Amino acid sequence: MDQPSIDALRAQAVAPRGHFINGAYHFGETGAQMEVLSPIDGQPLTQIADGIAADVDAAVRAARVAFEDGRWSRMSPSTRKNVLLKLADLIEGRALELAVLGVRDNGTEINMALKAEAYSAAATFRYYAEAIDKLYGQVAPTSEDVLGLIHHAPVGVVGAIVPWNFPLMIGSWKIAPALAMGNSVVLKPSETASLSLLKIAELAAEAGVPDGVFNVITGKGAMVGEALALSMDVDIMVFTGSGGTGRRLLEYSARSNLKRCYLELGGKSANIVFSDAPDLAEAAKVSAAGIFRNSGQVCVAGSRLLVQEDIYEDFVTEITRHAQAFRVGDPLDLNSQIGAVHSLPELEANLRFVTQAEAEGAERRTGGDRILTDTGGYYMAPTVMAGVKETDTLFQNEVFGPVLAVTPFKDEAEAIRLANATVYGLAGGVWTANLSRAHRMIAGIRAGVVHVNTYGGADLTVPLGGVGQSGNGHDKSLHALEKYTNLKTAWIKL
Repeated sequence: MDQPSIDALRAQAVAPRGHFINGAYHFGETGAQMEVLSPIDGQPLTQIADGIAADVDAAVRAARVAFEDGRWSRMSPSTRKNVLLKLADLIEGRALELAVLGVRDNGTEINMALKAEAYSAAATFRYYAEAIDKLYGQVAPTSEDVLGLIHHAPVGVVGAIVPWNFPLMIGSWKIAPALAMGNSVVLKPSETASLSLLKIAELAAEAGVPDGVFNVITGKGAMVGEALALSMDVDIMVFTGSGGTGRRLLEYSARSNLKRCYLELGGKSANIVFSDAPDLAEAAKVSAAGIFRNSGQVCVAGSRLLVQEDIYEDFVTEITRHAQAFRVGDPLDLNSQIGAVHSLPELEANLRFVTQAEAEGAERRTGGDRILTDTGGYYMAPTVMAGVKETDTLFQNEVFGPVLAVTPFKDEAEAIRLANATVYGLAGGVWTANLSRAHRMIAGIRAGVVHVNTYGGADLTVPLGGVGQSGNGHDKSLHALEKYTNLKTAWIKL
């Protein structure tokens, strides 16, 4: 059956949504709700449950009961696989509906939302579903009178907290491998981007995920997130978001049951362009997309552009031209290349970074202003700030907006030093035709992902994780399964 058009989906009223606990929607202990504003026009979109600790406790209890009775954890791998494959098919079949719902909630441009959200989520569930029945235990090399077996056991109840910028994509990176390994999940989406993940929980039930196995609790992080992280019955926490929240989660682990915490935190990724790059025009085009798409609200965004001195002015001019050429507008318009900033507070924070950068001596080459104010939505012009120094706030701090900091460098050694001159270590990029230099840069840059002659696009076959204050643990690839698994040794006397 054909899906409705974008315009038809845009016009649909979005019914208020409660928590998804034990296979059904509930508005929780108090029935309290919170308003959801659309960044497209700043107008109310719907309401979601405003949870409290008692709601979290109910979801965790449901998840624990489901795990302990084995309705999912002891289901055969092939059966779990089939359920998750069906879920992937359901997501794909509702891709446009899910993408439009997400765009209305968080402002990502629809072309990106379809690929990076709905279709990406379907692919992620399919990837981990296919992995389930291909994971084997091990036999240890022991003496002939002993048999040593190494089993992979599910951890138990997984608490997951995910951000607003790509809720379906990042949520699926955590939900899919956790479920694949037989765990139960309690998910807390961002209070400003919960709608698409609530829909995924509904589709999971339709696909055959048993009641209690996958639960979603909405509400404020200070209430719901804290209660989830402090729960004595949550076995691990997985999180993508700010460093400040990540630190609190570690504190809550210490105050509760010492649960493992895997944190994917911020980034201030250096995108380094050498004068011998194979195609400087392509480097400028891809680098512009690497910071400005989704209004710069991408954890691995190349937000620090380091350019070799002998091409600096020409390259800044070219990337400024690309920034000015982007079509910013209604994210549900297929002609828009950049959508809305997620919220008014985020937009205001972005603008303050620009003002501070100018006060510290950086030169605004383009952008830096709120635009399209007549829509009521939250839009910002792509911004290029040149001459940013290593000590500047814009060089050191994550903006999470469409603001590019450009800094010149002399040689390879200075490029590596500047790339590593922040507390972050999530991603980076190198543009060079020199293969030896590329390998030296990969070795020298402290980051979880280093792109060479491209920026972005790494798929599910490779892990994503950071070093330093960009976090620990990995999403994506088979390595992600390690977070959701306990190793169990059987030592058998023969």
